[in-house]
Amino acid sequence: MVSSSPPRRRAVLAALAAGAVLPGALHAQPRFPERAITLLVPFAPGGIADLTARAVAEHMGRTLGQPVVVENKPSAGSIVASQAVATARPDGHTLLLMSNANAVSVGLFRKLPYDPVKDFAPVSTLGYFDIGLFVAGPSRFATLKDAVAFARANPGRLNVGTIAPGSTQHLSAKLFETVAGIDALVVPYKGSPAVLTALRAGEIDLAFEVLGPMVPQVAAGVVRALAVSSDRRNPALPDVPTVQQAGVAGYNVASWNAIAAPAGTPPEVIALLNRAVREAVAAPAVQDKLGRAGMRVQGSSPAELQALLAGEIKRWGEVIRAAKIEPE
Repeated sequence: MVSSSPPRRRAVLAALAAGAVLPGALHAQPRFPERAITLLVPFAPGGIADLTARAVAEHMGRTLGQPVVVENKPSAGSIVASQAVATARPDGHTLLLMSNANAVSVGLFRKLPYDPVKDFAPVSTLGYFDIGLFVAGPSRFATLKDAVAFARANPGRLNVGTIAPGSTQHLSAKLFETVAGIDALVVPYKGSPAVLTALRAGEIDLAFEVLGPMVPQVAAGVVRALAVSSDRRNPALPDVPTVQQAGVAGYNVASWNAIAAPAGTPPEVIALLNRAVREAVAAPAVQDKLGRAGMRVQGSSPAELQALLAGEIKRWGEVIRAAKIEPE
């Protein structure tokens, strides 16, 4: 007669019969991604952030096996999209197209509904880009010196267009006023296409805009670039001087884009996202598309992005105080 199974063996057999997992698999995570990923962009369609997001998202989707859907949520200081991601479920399915606007907003607003450092898990940078100072093709200003001379002789009469308040373009224009010693009227618009329309219509004299959407307009002769904002000439416009070379000493501005997830996103998910982003920015098609838009494409580790964000918060805070811009 066969003896009955000991209690421990009976328990194991019962667990297996019920479909229980073995001890080594008890903490297995669900496969990532389980569904489409949403990438929230805090800017309107048509700008460099939107262009960058869509180019990278398409390649990421192929790598991850799920689509990465870009959703535009423009607002001052990138607050609406940033808050949506900061409060999203930390599972990697909701991401933020982060930029130095997130760093700038710390100094521009008295209180944010999230902590830009603590409430996000950095994934990777996407790249760096310059801002150009543009005039319409038939503008009376042949050089940046001409525009500055006009502004000094006619306080308040130089109309400067940018995208939304709190954007890098807007703050760069305000900083330019201070560094150049002029009094201009800075007019914010909803997005890059609106800035271009206003410039071509003569509503504004000068536009501060990222190179991406403007380089084709320069090539077509519709607008002219008077200068670029950083301390080096941009390969997309090699004949255009920097603002410093054009006569405004001490002016140096560059911007960046990156991807971040909600804080608390599992490290293994961040690692997968980082790999997908870095593969995307290394792809020749993405490099070519964004390079032609004036962007210096470059991925990073999460730690490098974290350090960049902290450093930019400090830097832009100092710029805002020096420009005597009061927080809202």
